[in-house]
Amino acid sequence: MLNVSKLNVQYGTIKALHSISFEVHTGEIISLIGSNGAGKTTTLHAISNIIKKTSGTVEFDTVDISQRAPDRIVAAGLVQVPEGRRIFANLTVLDNLEMGAYTRHDKAGIRHDMETVFNIFPRLKERIRQIAGTLSGGEQQMLAMGRALMAKPKLLLMDEPSMGLAPLLVDEIFTIIKTINDRGTTILLVEQNAYKALSIATRAYILETGEITRSGTAHDLMHDESVKAAYLGTG
Repeated sequence: MLNVSKLNVQYGTIKALHSISFEVHTGEIISLIGSNGAGKTTTLHAISNIIKKTSGTVEFDTVDISQRAPDRIVAAGLVQVPEGRRIFANLTVLDNLEMGAYTRHDKAGIRHDMETVFNIFPRLKERIRQIAGTLSGGEQQMLAMGRALMAKPKLLLMDEPSMGLAPLLVDEIFTIIKTINDRGTTILLVEQNAYKALSIATRAYILETGEITRSGTAHDLMHDESVKAAYLGTG
């Protein structure tokens, strides 16, 4: 589904990504794990064409989208849930969800997907007329995820969905991510909570200072002693 090949990104004289390559197959949850500054968010932004690549290619559904405008990438079914949620704080929950469907024109499909979002996130339906900026942190994360689902993604890029959330809410968010995947959406997950990320992932890649240093099944990486020592707090 997604094929990233020899991707390089440079900020001035600083090389952020060093010729990284990886794949995401239909139906998977792929976790991209690394410490702060490793290049995880840069990778997602380069895939979505929010930032300019120095070189390399990104193919989605066998089509090269490396030079495609971000809104056309969304319309093709590759949608990002940004770090920090980035909801429209002054708009209502409903307005935010409708904004997620801005590339679509199928009114019946939009209504159907709105109900699907409310089934996954019943709290959003309870707060449908509430101003988004007054929601709790967990509810704002749910809104950011729901807004992305309104774009009808084939592949969902998720950037640090557990950031700033209490442990109980983290568990709930990861349960929801698994539910979204079970309903047919492929997921590329960037997450600093490596244990939670690996617990739901199919496969994972380790990113260190802009380079992929290791990859494998989530199960194997979770039980790898060096990965445990570096990212799971055990060794």
